[in-house]
Amino acid sequence: MKKKLIYLQLMLLLIACKTKNEPAADIDQPHFFLNEALKKNTEISVASEEPIVEQLTLTGKIEYDQNDLVAFKSLLNGVVQEVKFELGDFVKKGQVLAVIKSNDIIVLSQQKRIFENQEKLLKSQVSSKKEMLNDGLATLPEVNQLETDLMQVRVEIQKINETLSMYSAGTSAGLYNIISPKNGYIVQKEISVGQTVSMEDEPLFSISNLKEVWVMVNIYASNLKYIQEGSKVKVRTIAYPDVYYDGKIDKIYNVFDDNEHVLKARVILQNQNLKLLPGLSADIFIDKNIQAAKAVAIPRKAVIFNNDRQYVVAYKDDHHLEIRKIAPVAENELFIYTKEGVQAGEKIITKNALLIYEGVSNN
Repeated sequence: MKKKLIYLQLMLLLIACKTKNEPAADIDQPHFFLNEALKKNTEISVASEEPIVEQLTLTGKIEYDQNDLVAFKSLLNGVVQEVKFELGDFVKKGQVLAVIKSNDIIVLSQQKRIFENQEKLLKSQVSSKKEMLNDGLATLPEVNQLETDLMQVRVEIQKINETLSMYSAGTSAGLYNIISPKNGYIVQKEISVGQTVSMEDEPLFSISNLKEVWVMVNIYASNLKYIQEGSKVKVRTIAYPDVYYDGKIDKIYNVFDDNEHVLKARVILQNQNLKLLPGLSADIFIDKNIQAAKAVAIPRKAVIFNNDRQYVVAYKDDHHLEIRKIAPVAENELFIYTKEGVQAGEKIITKNALLIYEGVSNN
């Protein structure tokens, strides 16, 4: 009997301790909420029901607009004396980009001086012959021949002047200037001081204004049935993975590339912010199929992956946020479609989702 009494006293003591340690039910417990600082950097979107869209993902590369690219080759043999630009510089039409010394210019300048001396001599002879013609000491054919010779010399001088002007060359030191033919960016440069250049060389530099660029898309034979000219696409580069550019297939080159074993297609994109840099790899997304079925479209950036399950944070107000498990039925590069967890019209966190998810789950 005594043992039973001691056991009962111990049980009552444990119950009393537990009750003492538990907080009162009517006292508000701390919970996670969106304060002003966090909310400024948080994006909240409204979920909507959309047709389920499947996508085809292709690879590609940003290239220059070949119709705008100007590649400059040397028109004469010579040695580079000065280079006034660097790769990536913006240059203006008419700007001197480089100075080259050429024996061809020296020869032209010498020929010009010879013809100019001949011109002076012939002008003097024509004047003398005309005086002699008036005195009956010369014949008209003699005067006409001298005038013809003078005209031919002047034609040769004009040709040399036009040639020197074309090269933007002076008449001394054998120097000629390379002038920018248009406004644009130096996108390729193969010229340096002291370099010997010739007409057979590869282009010394190339200029493009980069206002438009080409996206060259790789298409495998198995994907041809999904692609045609005019197909709408979204383009994303490796440099800016969160930025998408809308475009369409402008041209399909109906010849397979022997090296890559793909068919090439072209997308032309505006490049006003100059973020589409030629040479960048790109992903190209094409809507492959639009199903008749609909589901709630959740932006991919709103979805949190944890333990092989997917969640979103639903927003009611700053003090009421809920973690919802979703059950995806389809997905593409932009959206994950679900028929559970979120209803159309509900608000969800689409920026800072992971941070807020951790804050809610830890409270």
